[in-house]
Amino acid sequence: MNETAANPVVAELRERIQRLEGGQARRRAVLPFGIKEIDGRLPGGGLALGALHEVAGGGNGAIDGAAAALFSAGIVARIRGKILWCVTRQDLFAPALAQAGLAPGRVIYVEAGDEKSVLACFEEGLRHGGLGGVVAEVARLSMTASRRLELAAEASGAIGIAIRRWRRHTEAADFGQPTASVTRWRVSGLPSTALPVQGVGRARWRLELIRCRAGESADFEVEACDGKGHLALPADLAHGSDQKTIGRRRAAG
Repeated sequence: MNETAANPVVAELRERIQRLEGGQARRRAVLPFGIKEIDGRLPGGGLALGALHEVAGGGNGAIDGAAAALFSAGIVARIRGKILWCVTRQDLFAPALAQAGLAPGRVIYVEAGDEKSVLACFEEGLRHGGLGGVVAEVARLSMTASRRLELAAEASGAIGIAIRRWRRHTEAADFGQPTASVTRWRVSGLPSTALPVQGVGRARWRLELIRCRAGESADFEVEACDGKGHLALPADLAHGSDQKTIGRRRAAG
């Protein structure tokens, strides 16, 4: 059990912080991952809805970037309603998103000419009120822009996910800058789960919760999203001696 979540003093402090933050005064609805080691690290026991979240790949390669997109797809796949996905490049592979649980018929794709247009579509989609969630791929995200997105998400109740993608390595430094996002995640590919026969097993990810408002940072090793958008703990970690490695506490990013 998460000691922080069980501590009444910490729980009271979290509620006081939420009241002081104004827009957080009401308790948010959450979307649980269904994995207690992850949900126990998140205030409310899940990923906050009506909020902005950030996701990035753990490295500079296409594999980790794809993992970040599939992780995001798995989240919005478990939310009711249409999903708006804003991009500047036509490089999304819809069948891969479908394998993560996000059916093509639920997604409205918007291709914008530049990042300024993507952010405008992102905010407009969050303010619309008729969408389950909005995903947008951006390289840079300023505090001002993220605050506007967070307020729009709070007002409509839709979840916003900013996938941080960089065309140049120098742009990656922007991911370390503070934003108004409620959580910040980093996803890296790991060797897939071994099979008892020849073949490729379920993909594994290193999932890093770098920042969590009113919560703690942690690392997790998980199996990638299944056809319904759900993550899973690898069997050797869930039942073996490596259980202690799950949900390791990290220094805040």
